[in-house]
Amino acid sequence: MAHVLVSPLNWGLGHASRDIPIVRELLDRGHQVTVASSGNALELLRREFPQCNFLTFEDYPAPYSSTRFFLPKFTAYIPLMMKALVDERRNLCRILSEGSYDMIISDNRLGVYSREIPSFFITHQLRFSVPAYLWPVEILTLFVNGFFHSKYDGVIVPDNEPGDATLSGKLSRSFLAATKGRAFYSGILCSPRKMDLEEDLDYLVIISGPEPQRTKLEEIVLPQVKDLPGRKVVLLGSPQESFTRREDDGTTVIAYASTEEKVELLNRARFVVSRSGYTTMMEVAELEKRHGLFIPTPGQTEQEYLSRYYRRRGWFLSRSQYRLDLAEDVDEAMEFSGFPRMPKTAENVRRLYEELFAPHLE
Repeated sequence: MAHVLVSPLNWGLGHASRDIPIVRELLDRGHQVTVASSGNALELLRREFPQCNFLTFEDYPAPYSSTRFFLPKFTAYIPLMMKALVDERRNLCRILSEGSYDMIISDNRLGVYSREIPSFFITHQLRFSVPAYLWPVEILTLFVNGFFHSKYDGVIVPDNEPGDATLSGKLSRSFLAATKGRAFYSGILCSPRKMDLEEDLDYLVIISGPEPQRTKLEEIVLPQVKDLPGRKVVLLGSPQESFTRREDDGTTVIAYASTEEKVELLNRARFVVSRSGYTTMMEVAELEKRHGLFIPTPGQTEQEYLSRYYRRRGWFLSRSQYRLDLAEDVDEAMEFSGFPRMPKTAENVRRLYEELFAPHLE
């Protein structure tokens, strides 16, 4: 039995969520898993896998902004992130000295690797998306990422091979040998599974993301939901609150839903309205949802790029929260096709284990 250290970044729950099928596969294969993370990411995996070992391992400050101007704040955060990276390396050395590990899996944590232990890095962003006038910065990120990727034995990209079914577009492409030679395109990886349920819910509206943008979206969307016909559920993503209320005969508002409740609602929904975070996009693809409207978080360049990319491909409509007219936008969104069919998580994680992990663990 091998011992694997899994360490996801705690910027939202997306990193920890896409690691769930990987941890489950490792456990099903009889291996021991230790999760090293912090905050909500650590708690999510602790609830999902109580049989694992858990270590508190702080990561970098998240450069989220209350405005549309994400890049200036991100730039100002770089010195703090560099210090956090030094601390991360020092803390990892301590963790490795206190336990015996056969493999390291880092989800977007740049300093979680070892030259003595097979180490794998998970990311769907081999490059970053920035405004067109800053294209030299975007190219620079390829070289920065390539430097860090060279520290790992492999880079796991939770997306399909570059081509017609690529969910992350240009984000998962790199021309650098240090990255291309290590990239393993696993296909989508997410925790929800398709359930045999009737699609009896006309609209599921998921209001999420970092504050204060989550609250701003709630203030914009809630007054407009009543204009949609049929049965509607609005998830507010507010874990500090606990209520369920009826706005009208067809609309239910839930302050916070558990993971299981959210997955059930996603399976039941005919139409999904949400942010365009990549983890959510993988869930939409996994559950084969054909109709949706996506609202990128202002200033988060990845979500803004994905929204533009999906619209160009004819897959999904996106709309800025500042120009949202829910009733009209939903009608327009029905003309889009949804994602193409693709291999699902169960098949992808099995291939990931057999082709990438097994040579080091068995």
